[in-house]
Amino acid sequence: MNEEERQVLRGSLRHARRNLNPDQQSEAAQCLHDLVIGQDFFVDASHIAFYKSIDGEIDLELLLSKALAEGKSCYLPIMSTENVDQMFFAPYDKNTVLTQNQWGIGEPPAPDELILPTSFDVVFVPLVGFNTNCFRLGMGKGFYDRTFSFKISNRHSRPLLVGLAHECQLTETFPVASWDVRLDAVITAEKIYRPDTA
Repeated sequence: MNEEERQVLRGSLRHARRNLNPDQQSEAAQCLHDLVIGQDFFVDASHIAFYKSIDGEIDLELLLSKALAEGKSCYLPIMSTENVDQMFFAPYDKNTVLTQNQWGIGEPPAPDELILPTSFDVVFVPLVGFNTNCFRLGMGKGFYDRTFSFKISNRHSRPLLVGLAHECQLTETFPVASWDVRLDAVITAEKIYRPDTA
């Protein structure tokens, strides 16, 4: 599969999730919330990185609100102002004022000190598509793969990388590149996929 074919696949998967009506989106978000909050990795986590859902991605607001209500430290990704290829994370709570980045995604203010990717217990990762081995097809910018590339050689190192998606984003038709970081799990409203049980 060449890059043009990957782009076609991305387009069809993005269309599928955008095609879900508001009731389907709302129900999926509720079911995802209910499934995740009972998992040990969520219950035991103190530091969790989230993301702001766009483009038909499954909505994380219920999950984020639950984490904040339980006193967990929450974070959102921010793009580097100095290097367009870099992504960092910044603290977020209900009083944080977000500003839109170049893609129209809300970002919290940059922290005074860099937060290392290994500081998190769990990182929820957006994706366009995924397979049963928990490899993800992203938007093609490579931010998450670069940020968590250390997990390629040490898969069991912190943090736990958990993809969140609609079931319609499951696909088996994309090749995996050497720089692709495998997720520790992918969770949809219907089930939990783990690479070791695929």
